[in-house]
Amino acid sequence: MRNRSNHTAAPHGGPRNLTSLRVFASVHDRRKGFLVAGSAVFPCALGRSGIATTKREGDGHTPRTNLPLRRVFYRADRLARPRTLLLLKRIGPRDAWCDDQKDRRYNRLIDRPPGEAEERLQREDHLYDVIVELGWNDRPVQRGRGSAIFWHLARAGFTPTAGCVAVEGHVFAKLLPRLARHCRILVR
Repeated sequence: MRNRSNHTAAPHGGPRNLTSLRVFASVHDRRKGFLVAGSAVFPCALGRSGIATTKREGDGHTPRTNLPLRRVFYRADRLARPRTLLLLKRIGPRDAWCDDQKDRRYNRLIDRPPGEAEERLQREDHLYDVIVELGWNDRPVQRGRGSAIFWHLARAGFTPTAGCVAVEGHVFAKLLPRLARHCRILVR
């Protein structure tokens, strides 16, 4: 019989892994919202233009869709290795995300010398100390439909993102070890 809950059974009676998370906007401010993980609810920041069904590069929307969690990136010089079942990669000084619509590598991790343009993953601030790559516009990639949609750390006061979902660091510490390998975020 298929398990229809938000969890998968863990071996040996351990805690269950979350197979889905939900995100929805606040009724008071569309740029802020809530991330729901099982029975836990956490505040989050959303794109500066709120949630929308149609997403274009630079529009500030968080896409309204069902997004797979692809992999976790982290700053090993700032954080201990996160416990997770998801694919894991250390962020290096040459890691960037291609947001150039004319580049054949659009919406992909690329190797760039420090200082060059693109979405740098190794930032001075702490927003990208831990990032979960969300599966937006990646299979297949369509130029102009948006790039670098991540789940990352929030700024103080949950100020808006460019289209990502952002939470406080303690949320990652609580949730990353509990996420099933094929977990998804449902943005509504």
